Amino acid sequence: MLFNYNRYHQAAFMNVANEYTGKIYKRYNDVEYYFKLKKTNDSLIKANERLYNKLKQDYEIPDTINRVVIDSIKVDSLETFRKYLYMQAKVIGNSVNLPNNYIQLSRGLQQGVTKDLGVTDVNNAVVGTVIDASQNYSVVMSLLHRQSNISAKLKKSGQEGSVIWDGQPNVVLLKGIAKSVHVAKGDSVVTSGFTERFPYGLLIGIVEEVLGEKSSNMLVIKVRTAADFYNIQFVNIINNLKKDEPQQLLKKVKKINE
Repeated sequence: MLFNYNRYHQAAFMNVANEYTGKIYKRYNDVEYYFKLKKTNDSLIKANERLYNKLKQDYEIPDTINRVVIDSIKVDSLETFRKYLYMQAKVIGNSVNLPNNYIQLSRGLQQGVTKDLGVTDVNNAVVGTVIDASQNYSVVMSLLHRQSNISAKLKKSGQEGSVIWDGQPNVVLLKGIAKSVHVAKGDSVVTSGFTERFPYGLLIGIVEEVLGEKSSNMLVIKVRTAADFYNIQFVNIINNLKKDEPQQLLKKVKKINE
C-alpha cells in the first residue's frame, strides 16, 4: 500500500529496481557478447577473404592485341582472368621460439591447399609458405625459419633482395642490397612479385636498423615483420591459378638447353 498509493515512495522504489535490473541485464549482455565473439570473428575473417579476392592485383588482363575476342556476358566476367585466389584458414598450431618454426592450419588438400602456396595474416602481411598438406590440414614454413627465403623489394627504391631469418623474434634480415642504395629506418619492405607464391607489393615488414657488412659492399637490413607471429589466429592462403604455364615453359627451355 505504501508503494502503490505514495508517488514519492513509488518513484524511489522504481529507481532502485531499475538500477538493479540494469546491472543484471548488463552482466547478461556481457556473457552473451563473450560467447558471440567467435561467431563475430569468423564472419569478419570470411568478409576479409571476399574482399581480398576482389583486389585489383589479383586479376590479370590478357593480351588481346593480336587475337579476336568474342564479346559475351557472364555472371562474373573477371573470373576468367583471375590470377590469385585467397582462402582463409584457422591456425591450430604455431611455434615462434624454435630455430625452425612452423604454423599448422585446419585446411588441406580437400579444401584446395597444395604445397608452395603463399600465406599471409588477416591484414595481408606475409607469414610464410605451405610446405606440405594432408587431406584436411597443412603445414606452413614460417618466416621465422632458418630455411625461409622470400624475394623482396624496398618499396621506395625498388631494389630487390631476399628476406631470411637469423633467430630474432619478429625480426628478419633483408640481404642483397648494395651500400650505395639509400635505406632509412621506417622504409617498407614488400614482396617483389618475382615468385609465383605472392603477388607484388604485399607488406613483409618495416626497416628497423641498417648495418653494413665489413667484408662486402652489401647492407644487412633488420626488418620488423608486419605480421605478429605471437598472435596469429587466422591466415589467408594465396593460390596462384596461373603458375603452371610459366613453370612448364621454364622446364621446357631448361631441358632443351641442357
